[in-house]
Amino acid sequence: MKKWWLFGVCLTIVLLFVGNIGFKQIYSLPDGFMATSQEIDEANKSGMFGSFVNAQMLRDDQTVSTDKPSEGVVIFKLFGFIPIRKVKVVCSGEEEVYIGGAPIGISLSSSGAIVVNEKMVETQDGYKQTQKTQKFKEGDLLTQINGIEICSLKQLSDIVEESDSQDFDVTFLRNNKPHHAIIKGEIDANTGKYKLGLWVKDDVSGIGTLTYVNKQTNSFAALGHAITDNENNISATGGSIYNCKLLGIEKGEKNNPGSLRCSFLQSDQAMGEIYKNSKFGVYGKMQNLDGIIDPNLTCYIGGRLSVKPGKAYIVSNISGLSEEYEIEIIKANYQSAANDKSLVFRVKDERLLNLTGGIVQGMSGSPIIQDGKLIGAVTHVFMSDPTKGYGIYSDWMVENQI
Repeated sequence: MKKWWLFGVCLTIVLLFVGNIGFKQIYSLPDGFMATSQEIDEANKSGMFGSFVNAQMLRDDQTVSTDKPSEGVVIFKLFGFIPIRKVKVVCSGEEEVYIGGAPIGISLSSSGAIVVNEKMVETQDGYKQTQKTQKFKEGDLLTQINGIEICSLKQLSDIVEESDSQDFDVTFLRNNKPHHAIIKGEIDANTGKYKLGLWVKDDVSGIGTLTYVNKQTNSFAALGHAITDNENNISATGGSIYNCKLLGIEKGEKNNPGSLRCSFLQSDQAMGEIYKNSKFGVYGKMQNLDGIIDPNLTCYIGGRLSVKPGKAYIVSNISGLSEEYEIEIIKANYQSAANDKSLVFRVKDERLLNLTGGIVQGMSGSPIIQDGKLIGAVTHVFMSDPTKGYGIYSDWMVENQI
């Protein structure tokens, strides 16, 4: 009986010890996460890493570079002297950014040809539908024809029109999975050239929200997730962003996320050039800031250690002015790999609820501010509740911008 009593006491001590070490918080932090000395100090004071663990930041250098943030390491020590983990960090807080919030028009050039629809070919014998071994759908991405990779619509047209054969072997993506089809071309009565009987385009357009612009380099981040055409992830070979005009707002409701109704013209002067379309946002460099940012609205980027449940703000221009709308961060997830659903929040501000009903399509990329720092961006809305949404940590956006 005495042995069981001692075992119970020892087990209780072990559980109390283990329960006061934040293993999940410590080991979920990946190499290269963003942090400041102040954030590390605040995390220690709040007991984020447990009662028995202290974190210490050591910078590789003490100079502030305008080219890139400084780097360093954070060492987690048990009882203040036993090292249990060392993590590389990017020393954030040195780069000031312009806060976004404005809806923007986004146009991406695709690496292939995107099917819009099938169409009839005007032949000498009247209008005909070309024979195809598979029916094509809107959003199918043509990647090869007769074994040749498609780089432009002109190249596709030249291959088809200069062919001596009626048969065309086409490779295309649907839901990101490769498919093959044989198309028997028809000769166009007006040109005497073969046609595939497909209406295609080589760009993807959409509406999103600008998240931030680096004050020193004019590099920008927007959207917080990839811009896609239907179910295919489009690999961008280039693209541009444009000022857009907000025409109206379709309010979000349960099972209907609503949307911002905007228009923009690609014939207008581009505000910036896109060089990356990733799962975690659209990135590029601004050429013109007029009308797209307020030069008086700046802040520093906060790492994930800055994020905590409680009051925060979404910045948006949908009212015609750049305004902060109160939200409540419900949950900040521990993540060791990039994810566009880093945090969960609820819209609390009645002004935004009256305008939009919550989060609507087109608001992806809206900056999330907490304690004066840019800590993330809106990415998704809950279909079951438009007042709730997901956000991505600013860490992941900065990491994917490089």
